[in-house]
Amino acid sequence: MPFFKNLALRRRYRELPPTRRRMALMLAITAIVLFLIFGFEAFRTIMIHRFLATLSNPPQTVSTAPAQSLDWQPQLQAVGSLRAVNGADLSIELAGIVDKIGFNSGDDVAAGATLLELRAEDDVAHLHSLQASAALAQINYDRDAKQLKIQAVSQAQLDSDAANLKNAQAQVAEQQAVVDKKTLRAPFAGHLGIRAVDVGQYLTAGTTIVTLQALDPIYVDFYLPQQALEQIKNGQKVRARIDTYPGVDFAGTISAINPKVEVDTRNIQVRATLANPDHRMLPGMFATIAIDIGTPRKYVTLPQTAITYNPYGATVYLVDDYGKDAKSKDQLFARQTFVTTGETRGDQVQVLKGVKDGEIVVSAGQLKLHNGTPLIIDNSVVPANDADPRPADQ
Repeated sequence: MPFFKNLALRRRYRELPPTRRRMALMLAITAIVLFLIFGFEAFRTIMIHRFLATLSNPPQTVSTAPAQSLDWQPQLQAVGSLRAVNGADLSIELAGIVDKIGFNSGDDVAAGATLLELRAEDDVAHLHSLQASAALAQINYDRDAKQLKIQAVSQAQLDSDAANLKNAQAQVAEQQAVVDKKTLRAPFAGHLGIRAVDVGQYLTAGTTIVTLQALDPIYVDFYLPQQALEQIKNGQKVRARIDTYPGVDFAGTISAINPKVEVDTRNIQVRATLANPDHRMLPGMFATIAIDIGTPRKYVTLPQTAITYNPYGATVYLVDDYGKDAKSKDQLFARQTFVTTGETRGDQVQVLKGVKDGEIVVSAGQLKLHNGTPLIIDNSVVPANDADPRPADQ
Protein backbone atom coordinates (compact mmCIF):
# COMPACT_ATOMS: atom_id res chain seq x y z
CA MET A 1 0.00 0.00 0.00
CA PRO A 2 2.78 2.53 0.78
CA PHE A 3 4.37 1.70 -2.53
CA PHE A 4 1.22 2.74 -4.37
CA LYS A 5 1.04 5.93 -2.26
CA ASN A 6 4.64 6.80 -3.20
CA LEU A 7 3.79 6.18 -6.86
CA ALA A 8 0.79 8.49 -6.56
CA LEU A 9 2.92 11.22 -4.94
CA ARG A 10 5.54 10.89 -7.65
CA ARG A 11 2.91 11.04 -10.34
CA ARG A 12 1.35 14.16 -8.79
CA TYR A 13 4.81 15.74 -8.41
CA ARG A 14 5.52 15.16 -12.11
CA GLU A 15 2.17 16.68 -13.01
CA LEU A 16 3.03 19.91 -11.18
CA PRO A 17 4.25 22.86 -13.24
CA PRO A 18 8.07 23.29 -13.18
CA THR A 19 7.85 26.49 -11.07
CA ARG A 20 5.85 24.83 -8.33
CA ARG A 21 8.12 21.80 -8.36
CA ARG A 22 11.17 24.00 -7.76
CA MET A 23 9.38 25.81 -4.91
CA ALA A 24 8.38 22.52 -3.28
CA LEU A 25 11.97 21.30 -3.50
CA MET A 26 13.31 24.49 -1.89
CA LEU A 27 10.79 24.30 0.94
CA ALA A 28 11.77 20.71 1.61
CA ILE A 29 15.49 21.55 1.67
CA THR A 30 14.84 24.58 3.96
CA ALA A 31 12.84 22.43 6.37
CA ILE A 32 15.66 19.87 6.52
CA VAL A 33 18.31 22.57 7.18
CA LEU A 34 16.24 24.22 9.95
CA PHE A 35 15.64 20.85 11.52
CA LEU A 36 19.36 20.12 11.55
CA ILE A 37 20.25 23.58 13.02
CA PHE A 38 17.68 23.55 15.83
CA GLY A 39 18.32 19.93 16.52
CA PHE A 40 22.04 20.56 16.90
CA GLU A 41 21.47 23.51 19.27
CA ALA A 42 19.11 21.45 21.41
CA PHE A 43 21.59 18.59 21.47
CA ARG A 44 24.47 20.91 22.45
CA THR A 45 22.43 22.51 25.23
CA ILE A 46 21.55 19.11 26.65
CA MET A 47 25.17 18.00 26.55
CA ILE A 48 26.42 21.24 28.22
CA HIS A 49 23.89 20.80 31.03
CA ARG A 50 24.98 17.24 31.52
CA PHE A 51 28.64 18.27 31.56
CA LEU A 52 28.12 21.08 34.06
CA ALA A 53 26.07 18.78 36.26
CA THR A 54 29.07 16.50 36.54
CA LEU A 55 31.43 19.33 37.61
CA SER A 56 32.10 20.12 41.29
CA ASN A 57 33.29 23.40 42.84
CA PRO A 58 37.06 23.35 43.35
CA PRO A 59 38.13 24.14 46.93
CA GLN A 60 39.32 27.71 47.56
CA THR A 61 42.03 28.65 50.06
CA VAL A 62 40.99 31.37 52.53
CA SER A 63 41.97 32.74 55.93
CA THR A 64 39.46 32.85 58.76
CA ALA A 65 38.82 34.60 62.05
CA PRO A 66 36.39 33.94 64.91
CA ALA A 67 33.63 36.42 65.77
CA GLN A 68 34.34 37.65 69.30
CA SER A 69 32.33 39.65 71.82
CA LEU A 70 34.66 42.48 72.89
CA ASP A 71 34.30 45.57 75.04
CA TRP A 72 33.87 48.80 73.11
CA GLN A 73 34.59 52.06 74.93
CA PRO A 74 32.59 54.97 73.45
CA GLN A 75 34.94 57.82 72.55
CA LEU A 76 35.00 61.31 71.20
CA GLN A 77 37.88 61.95 68.84
CA ALA A 78 39.25 65.24 67.60
CA VAL A 79 42.28 66.89 66.06
CA GLY A 80 44.05 69.68 67.92
CA SER A 81 47.14 71.86 68.13
CA LEU A 82 49.53 72.34 71.01
CA ARG A 83 50.21 75.77 72.45
CA ALA A 84 52.25 77.01 75.40
CA VAL A 85 50.63 78.12 78.64
CA ASN A 86 52.70 81.29 78.18
CA GLY A 87 54.53 81.99 74.96
CA ALA A 88 55.87 85.13 73.29
CA ASP A 89 58.37 86.35 70.73
CA LEU A 90 60.34 88.81 72.84
CA SER A 91 61.32 92.23 71.55
CA ILE A 92 62.38 95.56 73.02
CA GLU A 93 60.43 98.82 73.02
CA LEU A 94 63.22 101.22 72.11
CA ALA A 95 65.73 101.32 69.29
CA GLY A 96 69.43 101.01 70.06
CA ILE A 97 72.65 99.04 69.74
CA VAL A 98 72.99 95.71 71.52
CA ASP A 99 75.53 96.05 74.35
CA LYS A 100 75.16 92.75 76.26
CA ILE A 101 73.39 89.43 75.71
CA GLY A 102 72.70 87.43 78.86
CA PHE A 103 71.45 84.11 77.49
CA ASN A 104 72.28 81.26 75.14
CA SER A 105 69.94 79.65 72.65
CA GLY A 106 67.88 76.90 74.28
CA ASP A 107 68.35 78.08 77.88
CA ASP A 108 65.74 77.65 80.58
CA VAL A 109 65.33 80.99 82.36
CA ALA A 110 63.51 82.23 85.43
CA ALA A 111 61.02 85.07 85.44
CA GLY A 112 62.80 88.44 85.56
CA ALA A 113 66.14 87.15 84.25
CA THR A 114 68.11 89.75 82.26
CA LEU A 115 68.28 88.67 78.62
CA LEU A 116 69.64 91.67 76.72
CA GLU A 117 70.87 95.25 77.30
CA LEU A 118 71.13 98.15 74.85
CA ARG A 119 73.74 100.88 75.12
CA ALA A 120 72.31 103.43 77.56
CA GLU A 121 75.22 105.64 78.75
CA ASP A 122 73.60 108.92 77.65
CA ASP A 123 70.26 107.93 79.15
CA VAL A 124 71.94 106.96 82.46
CA ALA A 125 73.85 110.27 82.52
CA HIS A 126 70.63 112.18 81.96
CA LEU A 127 69.06 110.16 84.76
CA HIS A 128 71.87 111.12 87.14
CA SER A 129 71.40 114.81 86.21
CA LEU A 130 67.71 114.61 86.96
CA GLN A 131 68.38 112.78 90.23
CA ALA A 132 70.72 115.62 91.27
CA SER A 133 68.04 118.19 90.46
CA ALA A 134 65.52 116.20 92.46
CA ALA A 135 67.94 116.00 95.40
CA LEU A 136 68.39 119.78 95.29
CA ALA A 137 64.64 120.30 95.17
CA GLN A 138 64.31 118.07 98.21
CA ILE A 139 66.92 120.13 100.10
CA ASN A 140 65.17 123.41 99.21
CA TYR A 141 61.83 122.03 100.30
CA ASP A 142 63.21 120.74 103.65
CA ARG A 143 65.00 124.07 104.36
CA ASP A 144 61.94 126.21 103.55
CA ALA A 145 59.75 123.94 105.63
CA LYS A 146 61.96 124.69 108.68
CA GLN A 147 62.01 128.42 107.95
CA LEU A 148 58.23 128.52 107.63
CA LYS A 149 57.99 127.55 111.28
CA ILE A 150 59.76 130.80 112.28
CA GLN A 151 57.91 132.79 109.59
CA ALA A 152 61.12 133.34 107.62
CA VAL A 153 59.40 132.36 104.34
CA SER A 154 55.84 132.44 103.14
CA GLN A 155 53.54 129.50 102.63
CA ALA A 156 53.52 130.28 98.91
CA GLN A 157 57.27 129.73 98.79
CA LEU A 158 56.93 126.33 100.44
CA ASP A 159 54.14 125.35 98.05
CA SER A 160 56.37 126.33 95.12
CA ASP A 161 59.19 124.20 96.55
CA ALA A 162 56.84 121.24 96.92
CA ALA A 163 55.72 121.54 93.29
CA ASN A 164 59.32 121.77 92.09
CA LEU A 165 60.19 118.66 94.11
CA LYS A 166 57.33 116.64 92.65
CA ASN A 167 58.23 117.74 89.12
CA ALA A 168 61.87 116.76 89.64
CA GLN A 169 60.87 113.36 91.04
CA ALA A 170 58.51 112.76 88.08
CA GLN A 171 61.30 113.55 85.62
CA VAL A 172 63.55 111.06 87.45
CA ALA A 173 60.85 108.38 87.25
CA GLU A 174 60.33 109.08 83.56
CA GLN A 175 64.01 108.82 82.77
CA GLN A 176 64.35 105.72 84.92
CA ALA A 177 61.61 104.11 82.80
CA VAL A 178 63.56 104.97 79.64
CA VAL A 179 66.70 103.37 81.08
CA ASP A 180 64.75 100.29 82.15
CA LYS A 181 63.36 99.90 78.63
CA LYS A 182 66.92 99.50 77.37
CA THR A 183 67.03 96.17 79.25
CA LEU A 184 65.04 93.07 78.19
CA ARG A 185 63.95 90.76 81.03
CA ALA A 186 62.11 87.43 80.88
CA PRO A 187 58.41 88.14 81.56
CA PHE A 188 57.87 84.57 82.79
CA ALA A 189 59.85 81.39 83.37
CA GLY A 190 60.27 79.24 80.29
CA HIS A 191 62.45 77.77 77.60
CA LEU A 192 64.25 80.09 75.17
CA GLY A 193 64.49 79.48 71.47
CA ILE A 194 67.24 80.42 69.03
CA ARG A 195 68.83 83.85 69.46
CA ALA A 196 68.14 86.12 66.49
CA VAL A 197 70.45 89.09 67.31
CA ASP A 198 74.15 89.70 68.03
CA VAL A 199 76.20 92.09 70.14
CA GLY A 200 76.75 95.40 68.34
CA GLN A 201 73.69 94.99 66.15
CA TYR A 202 71.36 97.96 65.81
CA LEU A 203 67.80 97.07 66.70
CA THR A 204 64.68 98.95 65.78
CA ALA A 205 61.76 98.95 68.19
CA GLY A 206 59.79 95.68 67.98
CA THR A 207 62.57 93.55 66.46
CA THR A 208 62.16 89.91 67.58
CA ILE A 209 65.11 88.86 69.74
CA VAL A 210 64.18 85.35 70.87
CA THR A 211 61.08 83.26 71.53
CA LEU A 212 60.23 82.26 75.10
CA GLN A 213 57.83 79.37 75.72
CA ALA A 214 56.56 77.96 79.01
CA LEU A 215 56.37 74.24 78.14
CA ASP A 216 55.29 72.51 81.34
CA PRO A 217 52.36 72.14 81.41
CA ILE A 218 51.24 72.65 77.84
CA TYR A 219 47.81 73.24 76.31
CA VAL A 220 46.12 71.40 73.46
CA ASP A 221 43.22 73.19 71.77
CA PHE A 222 40.68 71.25 69.71
CA TYR A 223 37.11 71.45 68.47
CA LEU A 224 34.14 69.14 69.05
CA PRO A 225 30.65 69.25 67.49
CA GLN A 226 28.02 70.95 69.60
CA GLN A 227 26.27 67.59 70.10
CA ALA A 228 29.22 66.52 72.28
CA LEU A 229 28.81 69.40 74.71
CA GLU A 230 26.68 67.36 77.11
CA GLN A 231 29.27 64.58 77.24
CA ILE A 232 32.30 66.63 78.35
CA LYS A 233 33.16 68.63 81.44
CA ASN A 234 36.13 70.30 83.12
CA GLY A 235 38.48 67.80 84.72
CA GLN A 236 37.57 64.98 82.33
CA LYS A 237 40.48 62.78 81.26
CA VAL A 238 41.85 62.98 77.71
CA ARG A 239 44.60 61.22 75.79
CA ALA A 240 46.72 62.93 73.16
CA ARG A 241 48.81 61.20 70.53
CA ILE A 242 51.47 62.88 68.38
CA ASP A 243 52.88 61.24 65.27
CA THR A 244 56.36 62.39 66.31
CA TYR A 245 56.19 59.80 69.11
CA PRO A 246 54.34 56.75 67.72
CA GLY A 247 52.84 54.51 70.35
CA VAL A 248 53.01 57.11 73.15
CA ASP A 249 49.86 58.44 74.82
CA PHE A 250 50.07 61.75 76.71
CA ALA A 251 47.52 62.03 79.52
CA GLY A 252 45.75 65.24 80.41
CA THR A 253 42.51 66.78 81.58
CA ILE A 254 40.00 69.22 80.12
CA SER A 255 40.75 72.62 81.64
CA ALA A 256 38.40 74.95 79.75
CA ILE A 257 35.35 74.84 77.47
CA ASN A 258 34.58 77.87 75.35
CA PRO A 259 31.24 79.43 76.40
CA LYS A 260 30.13 79.97 72.79
CA VAL A 261 29.65 77.80 69.70
CA GLU A 262 31.31 78.80 66.43
CA VAL A 263 28.52 80.02 64.15
CA ASP A 264 30.19 78.89 60.91
CA THR A 265 30.93 75.30 61.95
CA ARG A 266 28.65 74.71 64.97
CA ASN A 267 31.71 73.41 66.81
CA ILE A 268 32.84 74.31 70.30
CA GLN A 269 36.46 74.92 71.29
CA VAL A 270 37.89 72.85 74.12
CA ARG A 271 41.25 73.16 75.86
CA ALA A 272 43.05 70.38 77.72
CA THR A 273 46.16 70.64 79.87
CA LEU A 274 48.94 68.06 79.46
CA ALA A 275 51.94 67.44 81.69
CA ASN A 276 55.16 68.00 79.74
CA PRO A 277 58.08 67.70 82.19
CA ASP A 278 60.58 66.50 79.55
CA HIS A 279 59.53 69.14 76.99
CA ARG A 280 58.82 66.51 74.34
CA MET A 281 55.72 68.36 73.19
CA LEU A 282 56.24 71.74 71.56
CA PRO A 283 53.79 74.52 70.67
CA GLY A 284 52.38 74.20 67.18
CA MET A 285 52.51 70.40 67.07
CA PHE A 286 49.56 68.48 65.62
CA ALA A 287 47.81 66.05 68.00
CA THR A 288 44.90 63.61 67.89
CA ILE A 289 42.67 63.61 70.96
CA ALA A 290 40.57 60.78 72.43
CA ILE A 291 38.05 61.29 75.23
CA ASP A 292 36.36 58.28 76.87
CA ILE A 293 32.64 58.76 77.46
CA GLY A 294 30.10 56.46 79.03
CA THR A 295 30.74 52.85 80.05
CA PRO A 296 32.12 50.04 77.85
CA ARG A 297 29.64 47.77 76.02
CA LYS A 298 30.13 44.37 74.42
CA TYR A 299 29.68 43.92 70.67
CA VAL A 300 30.36 41.05 68.28
CA THR A 301 33.58 42.14 66.57
CA LEU A 302 35.12 41.14 63.24
CA PRO A 303 38.15 42.26 61.25
CA GLN A 304 37.14 44.93 58.74
CA THR A 305 38.55 42.76 55.94
CA ALA A 306 35.82 40.16 56.63
CA ILE A 307 33.09 42.57 55.51
CA THR A 308 32.18 42.87 51.83
CA TYR A 309 30.30 46.10 51.15
CA ASN A 310 27.85 46.15 48.25
CA PRO A 311 25.12 48.54 47.08
CA TYR A 312 22.53 46.07 48.37
CA GLY A 313 24.14 45.61 51.81
CA ALA A 314 27.13 44.30 53.73
CA THR A 315 27.87 40.57 53.69
CA VAL A 316 30.25 38.06 55.25
CA TYR A 317 31.02 34.42 54.47
CA LEU A 318 30.56 32.00 57.35
CA VAL A 319 32.55 28.78 57.52
CA ASP A 320 30.33 25.77 58.29
CA ASP A 321 29.08 22.45 56.93
CA TYR A 322 26.66 24.04 54.44
CA GLY A 323 25.98 21.52 51.66
CA LYS A 324 27.65 18.64 53.52
CA ASP A 325 26.87 15.18 52.19
CA ALA A 326 28.16 11.62 52.70
CA LYS A 327 30.95 12.08 50.18
CA SER A 328 32.28 15.28 51.81
CA LYS A 329 31.71 14.74 55.48
CA ASP A 330 35.04 16.36 56.40
CA GLN A 331 34.72 19.30 53.98
CA LEU A 332 33.90 22.87 55.09
CA PHE A 333 31.90 25.20 52.91
CA ALA A 334 31.25 28.94 52.58
CA ARG A 335 27.82 30.39 53.36
CA GLN A 336 27.06 34.02 52.57
CA THR A 337 24.98 36.06 55.00
CA PHE A 338 23.96 39.70 55.31
CA VAL A 339 25.13 41.70 58.35
CA THR A 340 24.39 45.05 59.97
CA THR A 341 27.58 46.87 60.97
CA GLY A 342 28.18 49.58 63.57
CA GLU A 343 31.20 51.69 64.47
CA THR A 344 34.79 50.92 63.54
CA ARG A 345 38.00 51.16 65.55
CA GLY A 346 41.37 50.46 64.04
CA ASP A 347 41.13 47.22 62.05
CA GLN A 348 37.87 46.11 63.71
CA VAL A 349 34.17 46.69 63.11
CA GLN A 350 31.04 46.12 65.21
CA VAL A 351 28.51 43.61 63.88
CA LEU A 352 25.06 44.38 65.25
CA LYS A 353 23.15 41.67 63.39
CA GLY A 354 23.93 38.63 61.23
CA VAL A 355 26.84 36.95 63.05
CA LYS A 356 26.92 35.34 66.48
CA ASP A 357 29.75 35.14 68.97
CA GLY A 358 32.05 32.22 68.21
CA GLU A 359 31.11 31.75 64.55
CA ILE A 360 34.01 31.49 62.11
CA VAL A 361 34.07 33.92 59.20
CA VAL A 362 36.28 34.26 56.14
CA SER A 363 38.64 37.19 56.71
CA ALA A 364 40.45 37.10 53.33
CA GLY A 365 39.74 35.54 49.93
CA GLN A 366 36.02 36.36 49.65
CA LEU A 367 36.22 37.49 46.01
CA LYS A 368 36.50 33.90 44.76
CA LEU A 369 33.66 32.53 46.90
CA HIS A 370 29.94 31.93 46.52
CA ASN A 371 27.42 29.90 48.48
CA GLY A 372 28.56 26.32 48.80
CA THR A 373 32.18 26.82 47.75
CA PRO A 374 34.41 24.19 49.45
CA LEU A 375 37.09 25.77 51.61
CA ILE A 376 40.70 25.11 52.51
CA ILE A 377 41.64 27.01 55.66
CA ASP A 378 45.15 28.54 55.76
CA ASN A 379 45.76 30.97 58.64
CA SER A 380 49.52 31.16 58.27
CA VAL A 381 49.04 34.75 57.09
CA VAL A 382 45.99 36.66 58.32
CA PRO A 383 44.84 40.28 57.91
CA ALA A 384 45.43 42.76 60.74
CA ASN A 385 42.85 42.71 63.53
CA ASP A 386 44.11 45.35 65.96
CA ALA A 387 41.80 47.73 67.82
CA ASP A 388 44.58 50.29 68.15
CA PRO A 389 46.99 49.89 65.24
CA ARG A 390 50.32 51.71 65.39
CA PRO A 391 52.50 52.66 62.42
CA ALA A 392 55.18 50.05 61.83
CA ASP A 393 58.79 51.13 62.15
CA GLN A 394 60.33 51.49 58.74
